[in-house]
This record gives sequence, structure tokens and C-alpha cells, in this order.
Amino acid sequence: MILLAFLIVLMAGGILAWLVARWSVTGARSIALAAVALDFALSLWLWAGHLGRFDPFAHSGWIEELDCAWIRPFGIHFHLAMDGLSLLLVVLTFFLGILSVLASWTEITEAAGFFHFNLLWILAGITAVFLAMDLFLFYFAWEVMLIPMYFLIALWGHENRVYAALKFFLFTQISGLLMLVSILALYFAHHASTGVFTFEYRDLLGTALPAGTSLWIMLGFFIAFAVKLPVFPFHPWLPDAHTEAPTAGSVILAGLMLKTGGYGLIRFVAPLFPDAARAFAPVAVTLAVIGILYGALMAFAQTDLKRLVAYTSVSHLGFVLLGVFSWNRLALQGAVITMVCHGISTGGLFVLVGALQERIHTREMARMGGLFATIPRFGGAAMVFALASLGLPGLGDFVGEFLVLLGAWRVYPVATIFAACGVLAATFYALRLIQGAFQGPNVHDWRLPDLSWRETLVAGGMIAALLWLGFYPRPVVDTFAPALDRLQQVNLYSRR
Repeated sequence: MILLAFLIVLMAGGILAWLVARWSVTGARSIALAAVALDFALSLWLWAGHLGRFDPFAHSGWIEELDCAWIRPFGIHFHLAMDGLSLLLVVLTFFLGILSVLASWTEITEAAGFFHFNLLWILAGITAVFLAMDLFLFYFAWEVMLIPMYFLIALWGHENRVYAALKFFLFTQISGLLMLVSILALYFAHHASTGVFTFEYRDLLGTALPAGTSLWIMLGFFIAFAVKLPVFPFHPWLPDAHTEAPTAGSVILAGLMLKTGGYGLIRFVAPLFPDAARAFAPVAVTLAVIGILYGALMAFAQTDLKRLVAYTSVSHLGFVLLGVFSWNRLALQGAVITMVCHGISTGGLFVLVGALQERIHTREMARMGGLFATIPRFGGAAMVFALASLGLPGLGDFVGEFLVLLGAWRVYPVATIFAACGVLAATFYALRLIQGAFQGPNVHDWRLPDLSWRETLVAGGMIAALLWLGFYPRPVVDTFAPALDRLQQVNLYSRR
């Protein structure tokens, strides 16, 4: 029942924080922090208990599983299951959830209870997405994480928050409806060939589909996941949502919600539709390379710090798409490591940008410069996250992107050459961020408070995680390797 406990703790914690905020805002914040911390401790306990001794082919292949009939006449189950891949992403969810609560501790002063309610319910929806093994339940969780994020942006965002929230809602809702249509098409196609109505992931694997039908159904899934990842040209909602969201919203968006798109591509697109995915792979790889280069170019062109960091996500997550559709062991390992490390490094940048905006009330680099002289700890932390973003060896992002390029080279050497140029381009926008905000003379004569103990704890935790993943990623790779082996076995891609 531990998988159900993850969700109950978050949802109950959100409701309790909302109620307690009537008497004590600090109490509401503390309850939200305690709920996420409890889930994080439980996930670490699971990880420690199974790391290095989990047999991926024993029994059902799951570390933990809960399966019970929900709406029996329609073949809908409340089916939660965890393997190494979902375990890793759930740990990341709770880790960034703790840091999001801490990062918003002083930023959110109005309706703090409702804010923490929405924050914890977003985390519950994301957790359910990573655990759901019934496609109806998966879609339900997909929608649950959408609505609280809309409120988070629309109510606690910045100047153009309503516009950004509506744009986010329309892009994700319309693409989600396309996925629902595809789920129903697969559901009825499976019934036509077997006589059984089911939304069970395990049962739908290997469903016989005509080539044309398979491609169209796969595209519905792909577009939904591509919008969330985001993939060029489905990305226009992202810069506005990131720019206008509060700090915690930006961290959750970049660190977790975008990862649901990458997870969906790995878990559903290739295994459920191997032939269609193979045929579509050249198009997906082309979009990945365009996104890598376009995102880097657009990031370099920005003057708003938040928009600069937002466009880096388009570039970095292009490596995830490239790794998924290269579909070999190295490329998939790189895609998962990139997802985790991007969540930490980009989340760290959003935490610092949000803290800086609290101090100087602007995100424009033209109003900055020379901040190292007045906030050296702040500038040092920003330097580490910027170096991680450009792929410096010794930090986790380098490991992920390097593995993706090694794996992609085996199947798409030309695309890999262009993608490698994106790594070079990352150097320019990362250095522009540091030079524009922190180096040079302090022409505006800023006198600012440096990182507080709380902000230092948040940044320090993220930096420690990036260093660990950069120098010793083996435990993380071992955690999800059995899951990737199983995914590669159920589809028809050859092991390259």
C-alpha cells in the first residue's frame, strides 16, 4: 500500500495545509513541507531496500504494485506499479517538491494555504502519472496535475499571469484530449482483436493494429507528450508559463512536469507502437535536433533571465527526444539521466532567478551586472548551475548528454553531429547569463542580502545532487537499467 500512501499523504497534506492557513501561515507551510518530506523518506527507504538486488524478471517485474478493479464493466483498474524508472522519477518528484516548498517560503504571502494545496496536488498528480499502469488512470492523473498548475500560474504569477496560464491550459488540454482519443482507439482496437475491454498497459502491449491505424494512434500519444516535453514546434506555451509562474511553479514545471512527457515517450510510445515508432523515428530525431539548436539560439537572444532559462529547457530536452528515438541502451540511459539532471540544474536556476527577482524586482539583465561583488554566495551557486547547464564534466548534465550522443551516433550519425553543436551553443547562453547578471562593474550600485540559510540549503542540496550524478551515476543507472531492459524486450526494435 506504500504507492497509495504516496498519494494520500500529498492530497491529505494539501487539504490540511489549506485549512490550517486560516490560523497560521507558517503552520500551513510546515505541514506541506512535512508531507513531501515524509514521502521523500519513504521513497528513499524503497530505493535503499531494492537497489542492487531487484530481479527485474521475477514475478511481475515491479518493485511495488497495487491493482484492484475500479470500474469493472469497462475494464478500468486502479493499478499503480513501480519499477526502477518510476522509482527514480518519484524520488526526483519528492526531492524537488521539498525544495519548491522551501523556495516559496517567503515569496507567497497571499492565500498561502490554497497555494500549498495546489502545490501538493500537482505533486500528487505527477506521482500518479509515474505510477499508473492503467491508461484510463494515467489520463486521469495527467489531467489532475494540469488544473492546480493553472491556478498556481494564474493566481500567484507575475504581470501577464492570466495570459500565460490560459496559454498553458489550452496547449496541454487540447493535446491531452488527443491522447484520450488515442487511448480510446487503442481500447476498442484491442477489443476488436481479443474480445476483451481493458485499459491495462500490460494487456495492451502487442495489440495487433494495421500499420496506418497504428501510426495515427501513436501520433495522438506523441503530440501529448511532445507538448509537455516540450518538442519544437509544440513549445510556445513554455516561455510564457515559466516567465509568469511563481518560483515554485517554475521549479515544478521544469523539474517535473516536463519529465512526464519524456516518461510517456519511453513508457508508452515505443512499447505500445513499435512499428509506428520506428517509422516515425527519423521525423522525431529531426525535431529533436531542431529543438536543440533552436532552443540554444533563442536562449542566447533573451534579455529576461527567466525566459533565457526557459528556452534552455527546449534545447536540453531535445536530447531526451533524440535518446528515446535512438532506442538503444546508451541513448536511453542518457535520456533518463538528462531528465533527472535537467530537473535539478534548471530547477536550481529558477530558484535563484526567483530569489533575485524578490530582491531587485526585475528579471532584465540590463538592470543587473556586478552582482558578484555584493552577493558572492548567490553568484557562486548561479555559476555552478550555469556550468551544469552547459554540460561541464563532473556535473550530471554532462553524463546524460554524453550518453545520448554516444547512443545516437550508432544510428543517426549526421543528426548526432548537429546535436553536438547544441552542446557548444549552450556555452554561449550559459556564459551570457553569468556575464550579464553577475560580472562586470556594479553600475546600478546594488547592495543586496546574500543567500539566506534556507536558500543556501536549497541550492546546496541541488549542487550536491549534480556533483553526485556527475562523479558517480552508477547507483542511478543501476536503478533504472532493469526497467529499460524490459521496455526494450517488449518492443520490436533491435538492440543496436
